Amino acid sequence: MSAPTGETDSLQSKSRQLLERCWSCRLISGAGLMLSGAYVYNAARKIMRTGVLMTPGLVAQITFAGCLTAWGVVIIANPVKNSQDAFKSV
Repeated sequence: MSAPTGETDSLQSKSRQLLERCWSCRLISGAGLMLSGAYVYNAARKIMRTGVLMTPGLVAQITFAGCLTAWGVVIIANPVKNSQDAFKSV
């Protein structure tokens, strides 16, 4: 059974508002994602240091690590709210 759309939208907006207002929540979440990216990247580098040739799996792992790190930066920077604030002031 699915919830009414109004209830689902209000739950999503409440969690989104919390993430936008709570600086410590954004910092912890973003730093966690960035550290996860560093861990995944370090695991790939550890395999490459043994002399194994680059495989598509290693390339995918390094790409995924970069995506995790970028996602963490985006959560900390909160560009959506910052761009909306900039448009409001114009």
